[in-house]
Amino acid sequence: MVPTIQYLYSFLVGTGILALQLSGFVLAGHAVMTNRTTQGTIAWALMLSIFPYLGVPLYLVFGINRFDAYVQARRRVNEDLQGIHEKSFPTFLSERDVKGLSPKDRHTIEKLAKSPFSYGNHAELLVNGEATFESIFNGIREAKHYVLIQFFTIIDDELGRQLKQELLNAAARGVRVYLLYDSIGSRKLTRSYLKDLHAGGVQAVPFRTGRGWRGRTRLNFRNHRKIVVVDGKRCWTGGHNVSNTYVSKNPKFGHWRDTHIVLEGPAVSGGQLAFCEDWYWETRELPEVDWPMPPEQPTGWEALVLTTGPADKRETCSLAFLQLIQMAKERIWIHSPYFVPDEQMVTALELAALRGVDVRILLPEKPDHVLVWLSSFYFIALPQLADVKIHRYQPGFLHSKVMLVDDYLSSVGTINFDNRSFRINFEMTALVANPSFARRVEEMMAEDFRQSRIVEPTEYLRRPLYFRIAVRVARLLAPLQ
Repeated sequence: MVPTIQYLYSFLVGTGILALQLSGFVLAGHAVMTNRTTQGTIAWALMLSIFPYLGVPLYLVFGINRFDAYVQARRRVNEDLQGIHEKSFPTFLSERDVKGLSPKDRHTIEKLAKSPFSYGNHAELLVNGEATFESIFNGIREAKHYVLIQFFTIIDDELGRQLKQELLNAAARGVRVYLLYDSIGSRKLTRSYLKDLHAGGVQAVPFRTGRGWRGRTRLNFRNHRKIVVVDGKRCWTGGHNVSNTYVSKNPKFGHWRDTHIVLEGPAVSGGQLAFCEDWYWETRELPEVDWPMPPEQPTGWEALVLTTGPADKRETCSLAFLQLIQMAKERIWIHSPYFVPDEQMVTALELAALRGVDVRILLPEKPDHVLVWLSSFYFIALPQLADVKIHRYQPGFLHSKVMLVDDYLSSVGTINFDNRSFRINFEMTALVANPSFARRVEEMMAEDFRQSRIVEPTEYLRRPLYFRIAVRVARLLAPLQ
């Protein structure tokens, strides 16, 4: 009897191992045929073939979902909303020149954004959590008709409960309140928190990438956008999520350096449209919103809201960043908590530096995601980036996502300098073409650079061997980051 059981056990284990190995080879072929980038294809193919025990489950969660019916479904949702696209951008196309942009550069950005630069806007830079949430909460208190609010992460802590109370107060005044949160990013959000919102008249729903168990297990296609819109007149976006961490009350990270922006004017419609698309995807209903028309002769700045995601027919996010880097004549300054560029981004930065452009990138000194932090060492040490000035922020953790092009164009939003933002997540950034706003961004970034240290390319080589091995292994996993 015992030998029979042992034989059966050995047979089942051997069959399982063989099935797993064959699955690895089959999925490696799928990666070769469907993955967009050479780097991603090689990484997945090697992992699936050599380490199927690790690679197969990772690919089923992170890899294969990139090419299933979800992308097509999301595109169909956007097509269903074509009517509100037309309603959003009817009259305020900026027919005058956009400061600092050649007609060709402007046309490229607008084509990628699928929306025009509008004039008659104003923007305020919000540095760090205290300024950001004071501004957002004041905006919610002043709302008369509706509030649209969307975050990747909401935590039921002191700041999260303050947000909940502001939303409940608004709903009690008769304001329509719509809250959208990412189901994975906000996975720790308590049931009691949501129950209180629902009882108080707030419509709160999670953003999921599918129905049923598939929607709960997919880790790709996260909605990383942060959007607050009040009455269609003001829109906030940037790097902050809703938790005590973002107001520097997490002892693990201490000072949390982040940036938000609040827009007023016609460009707000771009943020409102993004929220409506995401809400419609989840609920198949549209929020009840207004589309305010601008004055006949508005004064103010040129701006647009760029929204990107995996349902785009082209790689909008990475193309937009490449365009901004290519446009730079004097400088390109970048804030990013994560630096995992692909080959084309490395080439673009290298060419900009060779043109004599002042290329500076500010990264955090402290890690919050160790794998991404390790990968950054590999790219910093690349000889192609020898003329790019890499800085590490010292006072705390840097989570800001900001870009400054020359003296006229600023980008503040949710986009990180990595594969996940460029190709997998839903993201959003505000582009403001105005010299006075650019000066404000310059002052902020210059102060951050003063509080940083320059990273020498040889720093990586001076690290212990085990660290360099870890960096190399992390770099192979870059498509997951």
